Amino acid sequence: MRIRDLGVIDDAVVELAPGFTVVTGETGAGKTMVVTSLGLLLGGRADPALVRGGAERAVVEGRLDLPAGSPAAVRALEAGAELDDGALLISRTVSAEGRSRAHVGGRSVPVGLLAELGEDLIAVHGQSDQQRLLRPARQRGALDRYAGEALAEPLARYRACYRRLREVCGTLAELTTQARERAQEADLLRFGLEEVAAAEPVAGEETELAAEAERLGHADALSSAAVLAHAALAGDPADPDSLDAGTLLGQARRALDGVRGHDERLATLADRLAEVGYLFADVAGDLAMYADDLDADPVRLAAVEERRAVLAQLLRKYGSAEGGTAEVIAWAEQGALRLAELDGDDERIEELAAEEAELRGELAELAAEVSAARQAAAGRFAEAVSAELTELAMPHARVTFELTRIDDPDGLELDGRTVGYGSHGVDEVEVLLAPHPGAAPRPIAKGASGGELSRVMLAVEVVFAASDPVPTYLFDEVDAGVGGKAAVEIGRRLAKLARSAQVVVVTHLPQVAAFADRHLVVEKTNDGTVTRSGVKTLSDEERVRELSRMLAGLEDSELGRAHAEELLAAARGADRA
Repeated sequence: MRIRDLGVIDDAVVELAPGFTVVTGETGAGKTMVVTSLGLLLGGRADPALVRGGAERAVVEGRLDLPAGSPAAVRALEAGAELDDGALLISRTVSAEGRSRAHVGGRSVPVGLLAELGEDLIAVHGQSDQQRLLRPARQRGALDRYAGEALAEPLARYRACYRRLREVCGTLAELTTQARERAQEADLLRFGLEEVAAAEPVAGEETELAAEAERLGHADALSSAAVLAHAALAGDPADPDSLDAGTLLGQARRALDGVRGHDERLATLADRLAEVGYLFADVAGDLAMYADDLDADPVRLAAVEERRAVLAQLLRKYGSAEGGTAEVIAWAEQGALRLAELDGDDERIEELAAEEAELRGELAELAAEVSAARQAAAGRFAEAVSAELTELAMPHARVTFELTRIDDPDGLELDGRTVGYGSHGVDEVEVLLAPHPGAAPRPIAKGASGGELSRVMLAVEVVFAASDPVPTYLFDEVDAGVGGKAAVEIGRRLAKLARSAQVVVVTHLPQVAAFADRHLVVEKTNDGTVTRSGVKTLSDEERVRELSRMLAGLEDSELGRAHAEELLAAARGADRA
């Protein structure tokens, strides 16, 4: 892994080997940046504050050896990556402005892909993971992970049923809590629909009625105008001597007819006068008929105005002047559909209530199945972790899992109790530790010291390694608070874990470092940076000096060197054993 411009690291190469690799160095030398670099390579959050001051970007590049057909190799190939003799090249760039880029096998990929690969490749544990282990939800997750498929299958069915129950309860609550509002809405709709039905509006009716009202309201004036116009065209019968347009037009036509044979143009004009005469006659006849048909009927006018008033009221309530009666009719159609929906609420509430009761019964059965699977796994898990604690200098410690349920009047009926439930089931899970015989089991959050918590977490991880292994384990100072014999046993157990996986440990403890197959040290230069040569693999002689520094604070102390050599010899002998 190559690291550039990350934190205090200027440019450094970290060579990790199979087996057990330990990383040490003075406080503040940059050991944590090694852990951070691995986190970035495997999809961790990109913090621009990590970029070294004055640099434009931080870059981490890594080469991963992947077994053919491994889940990580398959996922990388699906993303278009190329493998180099089974090795996958990945890189992560973080700019000082906060932008982040990722490349896998020569292809630019979303950062999320790195996280997917990381799930199959490495398990990272630091002091923050110890704190998370104190949370009951985290402890339940650890137990569920250990239980495997025996729990995963019923838990998946439980969660599907739980989601459906939440949907049904939500809909049911909405219908019942809004019952008054929905009833009021139904009453208003019913009144409006009855009002529209009683009026029986016809699309476009208001336009025709307006025209009729205009005509009836001015009937006398219209009749007088028609009579006068007819007299002007056809003459007044009461005054035979009066001139009219028809008589004058006839005189003009006859004047032209007498000479039309002498000029074709004049003949054309005569023909046009003849056509005008026919049109005059038609208009005069229509005017006479209009005057005869027009009837000033006050009763009909009152009926029309009354109908218009009814339609105007409908338009104000259920439509608009622009939309007209067609809009009122459309409102009535939609209102009828909505009323049918509201009137069906009672029936729907009954159906949903029945479904809720059925789902609660089904969920209770599934919850019991999940609890049984958890209980069975809890015994095996606790026994395995307790066995590991024996290997970690806690021979009399016992770990147990306490599964409890909380009473809740709105919960599920289970084993004669009404208990609370959630997406995880009905169980509250807590890890209890009895550090020695006679001690009452107590929650690890209250009864475990820092050193005991470190060993419990390591024991849990070792148990996971047997049931759900990953190729690489990274431990960042998880041995904090541990010393003496316990530290030796942690080193011994990490070495044992390294026989089946790659283990990388950042530590301050020489007892742990002595068990490593490869020892890396991080050193700063005089200007406070870590350069390419600042992360180095130690030879046997250099390793003795580093362990002496870790033991006594002095690299060349004769007593410290003797102690370091003894520690190395003891670790190698124990490892071979």
